[in-house]
Parts: sequence; structure tokens; C-alpha cells
Amino acid sequence: MDFIKQPWPWYVAGPLIGLIVPALLLMGNKTFGISSTLRQVCAAYIPANIAFFKYDWKKESWNLFFALGIIAGGFIATYFLSVPGAVNINPDTVALLKQEGVKDFNGLLPQDVFSFSQLFTLKGFVFIIVGGFLVGFGTRYAGGCTSGHAIMGISNLQWPSLVATCCFMVGGFIMTWFILPYLVQL
Repeated sequence: MDFIKQPWPWYVAGPLIGLIVPALLLMGNKTFGISSTLRQVCAAYIPANIAFFKYDWKKESWNLFFALGIIAGGFIATYFLSVPGAVNINPDTVALLKQEGVKDFNGLLPQDVFSFSQLFTLKGFVFIIVGGFLVGFGTRYAGGCTSGHAIMGISNLQWPSLVATCCFMVGGFIMTWFILPYLVQL
């Protein structure tokens, strides 16, 4: 059981994630993506007269179970399979973040940026609220999320998915190296 508690190398985890694509295609021509789940939840539970939410969401209800499985898997991994103690992060990354102004770095996420107590500060508002809105807007504008485009779309040789994935990567690099250092100083 110890092997499941340790991080898996890329050459094991990557192919396992990649095998989701042919498995879903073989099990009924299903496509992989998580962002459509929020649309399904809204279509099922929000009684609004919005054209975007008016579709037969029940045909794609398997995706809701897939998303619930991801949530349950995260819960099980966190509370039953995680190794107690700090997450092993590259010391150079920690040093660089501390140099940029992130002080409270004792886990996977810096607590002085991503914590409930920071939500009501300017920094927390920018990172959590504005950042969440931009992720949601970008997902809708790109027609899907990173998992849908990068894993499913590229494997199906879809040109829009390649363009979207390249834009995700460029945006991530720009954010990390040029914008994040200024936002951390808020």
C-alpha cells in the first residue's frame, strides 16, 4: 500500500491519464472534459430561461458521476492516502517564491495567498475572486478547459485544441514570470 501513497513518476501517471481518452471513446464515444460539468449542474438545478442551459443534460449525466469520482478520489487521497508532513517541493521553487514575497510557505499552497483569512484582503480578492472569474471566463471563451483541450482535443488531432493549449501555456508563463511577482506584493 505504500506505493500508492508516494508520488508516481511521470512515465506511469502520464500514460494512465492518457489512457482515459481511448477508454472513454470505446465506452460509448464519450469525450473527456470537466468544464462542461458546471454547465450540466446549472442546467439541471437553476430554473432560468437562458438558452445556453437549455439542452438535454441527461444525455451527458455520466460526466457528473465522473466529476463526483474526481472529488471523491481527492477526498480519499487527502484523508486516507496522504503522507503526513510537508509536501516535498523543490527548494529552488520555495526560495524563488520567498524572494518574490511569499512568506508563509509550509505546504503545497502558500497560506499568505491561498487561505480563507486572506479572502477578505485585496490580495485574496485578486487571487481567489478575480482569478476564479478569469479562469471561468477563459474556459468558456476557449470552449473547454485544459484537460478537455490538452488531453482529449489534441489526442483527437483537433486544431482548435492545439491552439487553445498553446495559449494556455503562454498565458501561464506570462502570469508566472511577469504578473505574479507584482500581485504577490499587494
